[in-house]
Amino acid sequence: MDIKKKVCIMTKKLSIITGANAGIGKQAAIQLAQAGHAVIIGCRSMERGQKALEEIRRLSGSDDVMLLQLDVSLKSSIEAFADKVKAQYSAVDVLIHNAAVFDIAQKERRLTAEGFETVWMTNHIGPVYLTELLLDLLKQSDNGRVITIASKGLLAMPRLTVDLNDPEFKNRKFNMTKAYYQSKRAQIMFTYDLAEKLRGSAVTANCIRVPAVQIDLSRHPELSAFTKWIYRQKSKHAITPQEMAKTYVYLATSDALKGVSGKYFDEKNQYVQSNAYTRNRDTIKAVMNLTAQYLRREAR
Repeated sequence: MDIKKKVCIMTKKLSIITGANAGIGKQAAIQLAQAGHAVIIGCRSMERGQKALEEIRRLSGSDDVMLLQLDVSLKSSIEAFADKVKAQYSAVDVLIHNAAVFDIAQKERRLTAEGFETVWMTNHIGPVYLTELLLDLLKQSDNGRVITIASKGLLAMPRLTVDLNDPEFKNRKFNMTKAYYQSKRAQIMFTYDLAEKLRGSAVTANCIRVPAVQIDLSRHPELSAFTKWIYRQKSKHAITPQEMAKTYVYLATSDALKGVSGKYFDEKNQYVQSNAYTRNRDTIKAVMNLTAQYLRREAR
């Protein structure tokens, strides 16, 4: 990127969205670009990312949308991504942790190339690490915002906690649903912890509780016919990615949320309360101490 282009972009707010090659993330990128933000989409697959980039630019009417490779499950990829952002930009205004793994067809535990369980790394450890690496740039914004994503499905699992001894399912049978919701429970707690640590700064941290969202079944050929039928039935009562993205954009841009931090929002932009476990200071500390151990670990 040449200097002239960089100066042009930096007159705008800069938003980063992970996992923005499809679904809510892609729709949020379109809407943020339409709102006048420069947008970086972080995608694991450059091929799918390039297709999304072209569509986002076309539908938003903005050329200020950039693609950078990012696999949130890999610390090395997160570091490379953060280095590129730091080299090109002097501030980040919005960081949206949209990327997540929830493949209901997956029945066995899988490891990343660095030797860690994929869901735990992608959905929780990766977002925490990326936030840590970009925090100095977020502090250069006059109103930096970190937005994490959780799920309304947690309401159906009120007793689920983060397994502090085995978050990676090394010594228990892997279950995608439990792995996913464990990671989302941890993300809520991370949000509260980050908001407290950033108290007094211009950076805020808030979380979104996403309900059932319509999905593109063509992207999941591995699903059985019965599972696809179930998803079609659920989709009749699910929100569209376009509608859900409006809440992402609200948290990213609303002047009403300046200084608002440590909150949990639903798809109607209303405050909601997470369960007592996620709000307990001792359990938050325990989960974040566990998280810190992963941030210090080397790839295996």
